[in-house]
Amino acid sequence: MSPMGWEALGQWGEDATRLEPLAGGVANDVWTVRVDGHLAVGRLGTRSDADLAWETELLRYLDRAGLTVPVPIPATDGRLFADGLVVMTYLEGGPPETPADWRRVAAALRELHRLTRGRPQRPGWRSSTDLLRAETGTKVDLGAMPPEGVARCRAAWARLAGRRTSVVHGDPNAGNIRMTARQVGLIDWDEAHVDVSDLDLVLPGNAAGLDHPEYDIAAQASAAWEAAVCWDDAFAVRRLAEVRAV
Repeated sequence: MSPMGWEALGQWGEDATRLEPLAGGVANDVWTVRVDGHLAVGRLGTRSDADLAWETELLRYLDRAGLTVPVPIPATDGRLFADGLVVMTYLEGGPPETPADWRRVAAALRELHRLTRGRPQRPGWRSSTDLLRAETGTKVDLGAMPPEGVARCRAAWARLAGRRTSVVHGDPNAGNIRMTARQVGLIDWDEAHVDVSDLDLVLPGNAAGLDHPEYDIAAQASAAWEAAVCWDDAFAVRRLAEVRAV
C-alpha cells in the first residue's frame, strides 16, 4: 500500500469515512466508504499513476457512452485518484442467475468491446498475443512457469492471431456483475486491458453464442491467461491443466 494508506480518503472531504471491507481480490484493499453523504466504494492499491489514469479515464468514457460502470468520484481538488486510492460510485444489483441474465451480460461486454476498439494499451500491460514474444507484463512472469506450461499457453494464444482487439474487462465472473431489471453493471476493472475481445466471452452456457471453434479458441486462451496471471496458486495450476498439450 502507499505510505499514505487510507489517510488519503481525507482528500475526498472532511466527512469522508471508511465503513466496511468488501471482497476485492488480493491486489487491493476495497471498502465501502461514505463521501459527501453518499455510499461509495474506495479501492487502495499500489498501481502507478499512469495505470490509474488509464482506468479512471476508461470508466468515465464508458459511463458517458451509456454503460453501467463504477464512476470515479473526484477528490476535492478534482483528481480522480490520490496516493493509490480511487473512490467510485456504488452499484446496486445482484449476480446473473439465469441463461437470459448471462445473455444480457454478453450483450454488455460486446458493447464494451465496440466502444473501445483502437484504445491504447493499459500502461505496463501486455496482451495475450504480446506474450508470444514478451516474457513479462504487469502480473505476468512467464519465467516463473514451467517451460512446458509456457509452451502450452503460447500455443493457445497463437490461435488468437488476427482476431479483433479492444479493451477487455478481464474478469467477467458472476461476482463482478451487478444486475437489476433495467441494467447490467460491470465492476472491478482491475484486470481490464487491451486484448482479443473474445477472451471476455467465455461465459456460462456459452451465453455469447460463439460457434464451437471460436469458443474453443477463446476458452483455451482464457485458461492460459488466467494460469499465467495467477501463477502459481492452486487456481492457476487448475487452469493450466485445462490448456491442452501442444
